[in-house]
Amino acid sequence: MDERGTNTHHSQNMANSSYASLFETKKAKGSLFYKLFATSIFAGIISIWVYRATHVAENGKLAWIGIFGAELWFGLYWVVTQAVRWNRVYRNTFKERLSQSVDIFVCTADPVIEPQMMVMNTVLSMLAYDYPPEKLSVYLSDDGGSDLTFYALLEASGFAKHWIPYCKKFKIEPRSPEAHFGIDSDELEACQAQHFASIKKLYEGMENRIELAKKIGKISKNALFEHRGFSKWDSFSSRGDHDTILQILIDGRDAEAKDVEGCRLPTLVYLAREKRPQHFHNFKAGAMNALIRVSSEISNGHIILNVDCDMYSNNSESIRDALCFFLDEESGHEIAFVQFPQNFRNLTKNELYGSSRRVYCNVEMHGLDGYGGPRYVGTGCFQRRDTLCGRKWTKGSMFEWKESAITRIGEPVVELEERIKEVASCTFEKNTPWGKEVTYMLNLWIVFETSYKFLCLIT
Repeated sequence: MDERGTNTHHSQNMANSSYASLFETKKAKGSLFYKLFATSIFAGIISIWVYRATHVAENGKLAWIGIFGAELWFGLYWVVTQAVRWNRVYRNTFKERLSQSVDIFVCTADPVIEPQMMVMNTVLSMLAYDYPPEKLSVYLSDDGGSDLTFYALLEASGFAKHWIPYCKKFKIEPRSPEAHFGIDSDELEACQAQHFASIKKLYEGMENRIELAKKIGKISKNALFEHRGFSKWDSFSSRGDHDTILQILIDGRDAEAKDVEGCRLPTLVYLAREKRPQHFHNFKAGAMNALIRVSSEISNGHIILNVDCDMYSNNSESIRDALCFFLDEESGHEIAFVQFPQNFRNLTKNELYGSSRRVYCNVEMHGLDGYGGPRYVGTGCFQRRDTLCGRKWTKGSMFEWKESAITRIGEPVVELEERIKEVASCTFEKNTPWGKEVTYMLNLWIVFETSYKFLCLIT
């Protein structure tokens, strides 16, 4: 969700586009019939109200009045809900070879409530997006400051070298290892079945090592010596009191960062922002602030995607879908956010409690989109970076960020990590524009609804 720079920059991105428009908007089918149906329902509601009101005198019992009140309330509720069903629109994208840098933020806060393997499946599905790896960076924000979560991410970075080429070769969907390995291997073709068995064995080995470390409550000595990042944890560190821990586990700038097939890997970064007992940390909003600043110094992706740690990508082409909106010649300049609906699994058979919010995602979000866009739902949202930070390419912009991470290609990883730790400190926002004007602490849906039009895209 990074926003567009100037018209020139936008035109350059569209120079190779073969379509005048990268997406189309269609009205929902049967809209007229629904409106006629809704009108008849409304007429029926009015007739019931009139009947109740005109017979109160002769049926002035408390029960009659109570029924009238209930019918009045539910009738009004029905009328109000028609506003988000009256003008439903659906967006369809025309995917091409789109290429803008994208930063993906995954946030976790509790190593117990949010198990490491669940988080790693999310991270691995993001790393495996069908998108140029040199343009893709994944950041894990660990507000729990857990060395076990760091160890799990280190293990996942190794497994990614096998998982990403496997996904590309066999066009795996969805690209969460846990979801994929839950299928019946007998249904696969012989060629894929062989690879399936070997990659699953690697996954189970990673899972066993992570679960063992979790069970015994510590990481093996061999693993501690495997990566310099473990030295950042000491006996004085605690979940709420520690220095910034920033580790680039896969450096996308390094031409040697390749998978087992010899292809480039996306950037992978671990961040545990500084925590001190005397400073309030603003929970996930504070983590997002730190991620925005840190990523601007490493990859500086034009587009930012934020996801919850208990989710995973169910469509590997989602990034390309979002870019079709951002880079559209006619309407792209109006769009700052593209909101994907949540996709729920493991629901009860009859879904008694409506946990998937199916009506909201499949009906009401489209209805709101017809009036300028649905609200931000907290996850699965692509955003333009300069929407959140200020338009650095625009004359008079208050916030000057470095133009591109490409100017820091020659900077060693260790020096880069040490240099930018400060932007993840707990006092960085104090008495600065970040704390007063740019901060992500404000309710984002307010910013979203008052600043720009944003979209709902069902996949």
